[in-house]
Amino acid sequence: MKKILVLVVALILTVGIEAQQSPGKNHSKLNISCKTCHTCDVPTKDEPCLVACPRENIVTVYQKPEETPELIVIDQLSDRYESVHFSHKIHAQMSVMSGGCENCHHFNTSGPILKCNSCHETSRQRDDVSLPDLKGAYHRQCMDCHREWSHETGCNSCHTLKKNLTDTKRDNDKKKYTGKDHPPILEPAHISYQTNTDKGKLVTFYHDDHTKKFGISCVSCHKQENCTKCHDVNRESNDKLKTVSTKKTFEEQHKNCISCHKEDNCSSCHSSTKLEPFDHAKKTGWALSKYHINLSCAKCHGSKLPYKKVNKNCSSCHQGWNAETFKHSVTGLQLDEIHLELGCEDCHAENNFAKKPGCDGCHEDFNYPKQKPGKVVGK
Repeated sequence: MKKILVLVVALILTVGIEAQQSPGKNHSKLNISCKTCHTCDVPTKDEPCLVACPRENIVTVYQKPEETPELIVIDQLSDRYESVHFSHKIHAQMSVMSGGCENCHHFNTSGPILKCNSCHETSRQRDDVSLPDLKGAYHRQCMDCHREWSHETGCNSCHTLKKNLTDTKRDNDKKKYTGKDHPPILEPAHISYQTNTDKGKLVTFYHDDHTKKFGISCVSCHKQENCTKCHDVNRESNDKLKTVSTKKTFEEQHKNCISCHKEDNCSSCHSSTKLEPFDHAKKTGWALSKYHINLSCAKCHGSKLPYKKVNKNCSSCHQGWNAETFKHSVTGLQLDEIHLELGCEDCHAENNFAKKPGCDGCHEDFNYPKQKPGKVVGK
């Protein structure tokens, strides 16, 4: 711990000196505070609580992992070491869960996909210390995950000295990732959490509800995670994986959920028994019809979380309907010639489409659905 503090202090001093040498880089002279970059009061190495980086959400170029290069040879800085064979496709497949292309291609906004040296100079002589040189950019992108994964800091984990290189070793490096894919990322249907709260000892989290029904992307919850969330090669002498017990604050436990559930009661998630998956009819009192059951939540409630509420007379989504703009046959009822010329409000009082249409505006002895203003279609 003492060594870490010494390194942190040294880093702060170095940044401070460099910042004073570069105009506009001295934090003490800027109108910023810790909250500018960190969302919690006490950021730590394991949980820095970083705010959304301004470089995110600006990438407009996207390729599926299968469309990207399988292998990339990094050789711009191969003075002492042999070129690094980078398994690009496998990393692209992993990145789908943690942020996508912008994890690495952070300023690639309009295409084509740019190489790192398009922005990062091979020379370390630069005026802007906020822009790493090429070697620094490579290591900044790679070392954190690889250090946590292998628990090593040696260069030889990625690099081979030229003096130790053989033709066989070079061919093996090329073949190592050729034709390989990352194993499919298995998503759990649901996860049960044990808690100590008196609000309910069991929390049932339906993962597929959030990803498939609600359309929430992986990165919304897994933003600051890496490979070691699921993998760890550090084993004890008895070859069993270490179990680490951590204590989290209320805020830490709820940070991924609270943005959508801040108005919910604790009983919405906490219970003494396993909760059922989300049911639109039970939760909202509104059973989805066949015309809405396959729509994404965002189609009616917008894409911004938490979802906005809609009214039950359909006007939140459907406005300005009339005989010319609405094809009535999509409801399963094709209007006859007599009713085709009528306005919506003639059958749907006050244009409230959530209620059963009425015939009493024109007929004294007609009652829907016994009498229908047309024929049933699509069945």
